[in-house]
Amino acid sequence: MSSLYATALSELAGVFERIDDAAVDRAVDMIAGAKTTVVFGGGRERLQIMGFAMRLYHLGLKVAVEGDMTTPPVGPGDLFVVTCGPGEISTALALMDVAKKAGATILFITAQPKGRGAAYADYVLTIPAQTMADDQGEKKSSVLPMGSLFEGALFVLFEVMILKLRDKLAIDPEAMRANHTNLE
Repeated sequence: MSSLYATALSELAGVFERIDDAAVDRAVDMIAGAKTTVVFGGGRERLQIMGFAMRLYHLGLKVAVEGDMTTPPVGPGDLFVVTCGPGEISTALALMDVAKKAGATILFITAQPKGRGAAYADYVLTIPAQTMADDQGEKKSSVLPMGSLFEGALFVLFEVMILKLRDKLAIDPEAMRANHTNLE
């Protein structure tokens, strides 16, 4: 294996050696207990959280991606899951403010738990990975560019969260397959 692949995989493994699995379990509990889950992420993080929304749908949960025309309003009993590795982007802050005022619970996934976005959250799940907030100079810790380590970690985290949810909710893998689209 090329040293770049090995280095990138080692960095990803390091993220999960430092992650608080009890905090992940708390996030899983929040999703399991939500009436509806609406997800948001910007840029490449959006791609990761959209994949997560798809898997939540495969589990049979009520889920939407913010910005889609079919996204319902949020309110009490609903969960707004926001991923924002650098800790804040203007769109995330604005949407979290709307969700908070509407009474939704907010789960904030970030590498910067002291960023402004965390102040809106009911719960913060920290992923200890490089983002664009710390990808230059002495703070740089990954061979991967910009926020790629955080984004790659999101993919792995979300798939593990799906496994935890599947077990917690006693959902058969075949039930998940039955929810997969046939329009491919």
